[in-house]
Amino acid sequence: MQYRQNTVIQLHNRLTGCIQSVGDITAGQCHQMYSLMASHFDQVTQLQFEQDLVEKEWVILLHDTTSGQIRGFSTLMRLQTTVAGQPIVAFFSGDTIIQREYWGQTELPRLWGQQVFKLAAAIPHQRVYWFLISSGYKTYRFLPVFFREFYPTYRCPTPSHLQKILDALAQLKFPNEYDANRGVIRLSHAAPLLPGIAELTEQRLKDPHIAFFLRANPGHVYGEELACLTQ
Repeated sequence: MQYRQNTVIQLHNRLTGCIQSVGDITAGQCHQMYSLMASHFDQVTQLQFEQDLVEKEWVILLHDTTSGQIRGFSTLMRLQTTVAGQPIVAFFSGDTIIQREYWGQTELPRLWGQQVFKLAAAIPHQRVYWFLISSGYKTYRFLPVFFREFYPTYRCPTPSHLQKILDALAQLKFPNEYDANRGVIRLSHAAPLLPGIAELTEQRLKDPHIAFFLRANPGHVYGEELACLTQ
C-alpha cells in the first residue's frame, strides 16, 4: 500500500514543514536538498544523493517561512522482515540535515512523529520499530530525547532478542556494509560531516549519551554509521 500526501503545517516563525511523497519531489526541490547535503557532508555526489532519495517513500521538508527555501529535510522508508518467526516492520530514516541557523527548533521531530506514529497505528498486529543509523552525535541524541528505551545505550547491553532484530534490519538494508561485531555500517560511499559541524567538544562529552556514541562509533569521523533501534 502506498501513502501519498502533501500535508503542509505552519509551525514556528522561521520554518514551515511538509511531509511529501518522494514521487512528488520536483527537480528544483531535489537540487536544493542536494546543495544542503553537500554544504554539510564531504564527498556527496549528486548521483549518489539521487539514488539514495529514489528508494525512499517520504521526505520531511523544512522551508524558511520568509524565503521559501529548503533549510532542512529527512527521508523515510519502510523495511519488512521476519525474525524468529515474527514479522517485523521498521521505519528507516535516511539522509537528515538541518541548516545550523535553525538548530534547536522542533519541526522535524514533530512532523516525523506525526507521520511515523500514524503509520505505525495502522499496523496493529506487528511489532514496529525505528531503525536509525547515525554518523553524528546530534542524530543519535534524538533517541534519548524522545524515547525511554533504545539501543545501543550506555545504560545496559542490548537484549539479545532486540539485537537479532537490529542485526536483521541492518543486514537487510546494508548486506555488504554492516559489521555486526561492531554494530556499525561502513558505507561504500561514506560522507562524513565536514569539519566544524557538530564537533565533539570536551563539554559535549560530559553528556553520557554523547560519550557513549563516541565509544561505540569512533569511525564516525570517516562517515561510519552506528546502527540503532527503538520500538
